[in-house]
Amino acid sequence: MSQPATASKTVSSIQVIDRVAQLLDAIAEHDSPASLKMLASETGLHPSTAFRILASLAGHGLVERTDSGHYRLGIKLLQLGSRVQGRLDLRREARPLMEWLRDQIGETVNLIMREGDQVIYVERATPNRMMRVEQMIGGHAPLHVTAVGKLFLAASGAEACLDYAQRTGLHPQTAYSITDPTKLWWNVKNALKLGYALDDQEAELGVGCIGVPIHDANGGMIAGISVSAPFERRQLAWVEVIKQASAQLSNRLGFFGN
Repeated sequence: MSQPATASKTVSSIQVIDRVAQLLDAIAEHDSPASLKMLASETGLHPSTAFRILASLAGHGLVERTDSGHYRLGIKLLQLGSRVQGRLDLRREARPLMEWLRDQIGETVNLIMREGDQVIYVERATPNRMMRVEQMIGGHAPLHVTAVGKLFLAASGAEACLDYAQRTGLHPQTAYSITDPTKLWWNVKNALKLGYALDDQEAELGVGCIGVPIHDANGGMIAGISVSAPFERRQLAWVEVIKQASAQLSNRLGFFGN
């Protein structure tokens, strides 16, 4: 039995949407405008089909065709993206990933932002276990004693890190806190290179943390995720899965860099 005309039309429309998404993703993979031949090859579409879809997208401003006949993403996407970005709620976007990460590791996961010379804990996901580290939402701590705070200092650069050290005096929270400006910069610079930072009982005795950055669409660090655990339980083996959660959240915010 042949499909009803309406059902056939629906399937055809869905196929077109899928092909539009394929072409936009293919264009986005290129740093420079891509040729029709290249895009057709990468998406598996017939060149004539790809050409018709691209022409329609160009008519709506979603794609631009250069003088050489190559294609790049259109300005309309930037306009639409800025609207989405303005509506994103960081805590809402982070919550499912934080819960996933908590379930993977079995320890407390924190969402942290910068507020002046301190970090502020804006969300958390706690495990169902007796002995756990639990940071208070709304709690603050100096940048230099927390894992995510060190990443904020790293992102700000050497001069800003030194200014912070001079301005705050690097007052210790515990005997393990870094109080020497040179040692602090070495520590945060190394964290920047590794893509994660540690808190080795520097904010609270008996507690160790691993922090990773979260980037927005412009590549700036706007927040961080950390996992807090009793120091003897903390494992560097967690780093990759924490980075995985951070990368997914950064992707949700429009960042697709390394």
